[in-house]
Amino acid sequence: MCGISGIISKKDSASLSSVIERINGAMAHRGPDADGFLVEGPLAFGHRRLSILDLSSAANQPFTDATGRYVMVFNGEIYNFSEIRAKLPEYPFKTSGDTEVVIAAFAKFGPACLDMLRGMFALAIWDRADHSLFLARDRFGVKPLYYYKQDGRFLFASEIRALLASGWIPRNLNKPALTDYLKYQAFISPITIIKNIFEVPAGTYMILKDDSLEEKVYWDITSQRDDLQENDIHVMHKRIKELLFQSVERRLVSDVPLGAFLSGGIDSSAVVAIMSQVNRSATNAFTIGFGEEKYNELPYAELVARKYKVNHTSILLKPQDFLDNLPQALNAMDTPSGDGLNTYLVSQSIRKSGITVALSGIGGDELFAGYPFFRQFYNVKKRRGLFDHSFGMRKLVSSFLPSSNQKMMRIKSLLETPASDIADFYPIFRQIQNPGTLRKLVGKRSQLEQANTLEKKLQEKQKAIEEFDLFSQVSIADYLGYTQSVLLKDADQMSMASSLELREPFFDNDLVEYVLNIPDKFKFPSYPKKLLVESLGDLLPPEIVFRKKQGFVLPYDIWMRNELKQFCEKKLRQFAEREYFDGGELLQYWNKYLKFQSSIRWADIWIFVVLEHWLEQNQVS
Repeated sequence: MCGISGIISKKDSASLSSVIERINGAMAHRGPDADGFLVEGPLAFGHRRLSILDLSSAANQPFTDATGRYVMVFNGEIYNFSEIRAKLPEYPFKTSGDTEVVIAAFAKFGPACLDMLRGMFALAIWDRADHSLFLARDRFGVKPLYYYKQDGRFLFASEIRALLASGWIPRNLNKPALTDYLKYQAFISPITIIKNIFEVPAGTYMILKDDSLEEKVYWDITSQRDDLQENDIHVMHKRIKELLFQSVERRLVSDVPLGAFLSGGIDSSAVVAIMSQVNRSATNAFTIGFGEEKYNELPYAELVARKYKVNHTSILLKPQDFLDNLPQALNAMDTPSGDGLNTYLVSQSIRKSGITVALSGIGGDELFAGYPFFRQFYNVKKRRGLFDHSFGMRKLVSSFLPSSNQKMMRIKSLLETPASDIADFYPIFRQIQNPGTLRKLVGKRSQLEQANTLEKKLQEKQKAIEEFDLFSQVSIADYLGYTQSVLLKDADQMSMASSLELREPFFDNDLVEYVLNIPDKFKFPSYPKKLLVESLGDLLPPEIVFRKKQGFVLPYDIWMRNELKQFCEKKLRQFAEREYFDGGELLQYWNKYLKFQSSIRWADIWIFVVLEHWLEQNQVS
């Protein structure tokens, strides 16, 4: 796991060395073990290394292939690199890790090598003969990759802040992306929070040559439709279990110690259980607990740890501990996010214990219908004839409903949708702030600039998504939305801030492609994530399976009205002075929250607090 960066600029040859050093230095946390540079002609590459495989200096980057034609910077892990290496018997390997395998595969197969890779990655390869730059990102977008192309300059890096450190990019806020952030607690790829900085889309590669940038999709989740040959649920259970064990085993490939996040929920418990079966010596589990009983999952985590006899470390987090770590945690955000601080806190504890790699259970809800929205969407679609032909009546009913809280506002929005398509429904269910509230907070002085990035993306892929059964339609929408923009982005930025590599077994494309093609009748969650639980047999204790779903959430709602109140109020007052928003309306919003007005939740406020801190920290205007 690393940080990569690069510059292509014919007009800046004299300053390439100093600029790439600034960019690379801004990502030191992503790779504390080594740094490397290459500057030649119009090209500059930078690399920060967190050593996981082949710990020798021979595997440091930038890395040149045996012929000398290709040079690469690479961030990620390729779990099946040994299998790919076996297909390259003629290549004179000098290292034992995955980096050299990737560049050797590219030298032989070109962009087609991406289809062979099983893992998470972002990479850049310079072709010295062709004078072209190849950029690529993994299928799900686990590893980040951003770029800037203006005025004859092309820059890329693993972090937005690293690009800003170049000094070449204006620190101007991208207002349409700001609206996406306030609606969904993150920006939606490919746009970012900074004007003219973009994200390489997941499952995509780009080729830059002669200032022309070509983009091609090599893997699209909506194109993975395939009718299953089997119709026996027992066969499906067996196959899912095989794929899960394969996914976890792949992610145990490491030359350094491993650990796991253990929240006490179904997904993290499943990962720890499988780890203990595959390699008991690799299982070190970590859990954060709270004094606030409503949020404390520690007893469930301890139950799993005892069952599988893993090395378990529990950390009791008190409000003052969180306050003490809050500035550092917020500073760790490469992009503002309404979530992710929990990942930072666990990552810090794991890294301090000497662990460099950890497995996480994120992604299980999205794949195995773990959210209420799966059943809600399913129920509406089963009555779609009635719903889709009652638009006028629904709008009339909506006009009589009060906007008393977020739940009622969501119901009103759903009633006003033209149809029951996933492209219409999903954005409403994932919104933190609805557009009506945002327009009120912006006020009359400014116009709300909406990118509608998620909405457009879903509309473009609507026909392809509808080829899948209903539960898989929701999964795909989540992969295109919340998963890429929040879940995986937070996992990466918050773990790498602690120089910890996080691996997510539920984001294995072999597993995902199989489960997406399982019909709804076998996937229906009559109890939480039934298909996953039954596939694992007796691996999960019933106390874990049938307890009330909590989710790994910090007790913000309690802390923001008490220990965090002063911090939040200071940030909100600073944000209220920014001209894009109606400051008086925002502070009134905050006061209503403090008075427990049911229409305002902690998340509605927290996203403004985080945003103000990020804008201030990164000097963005």
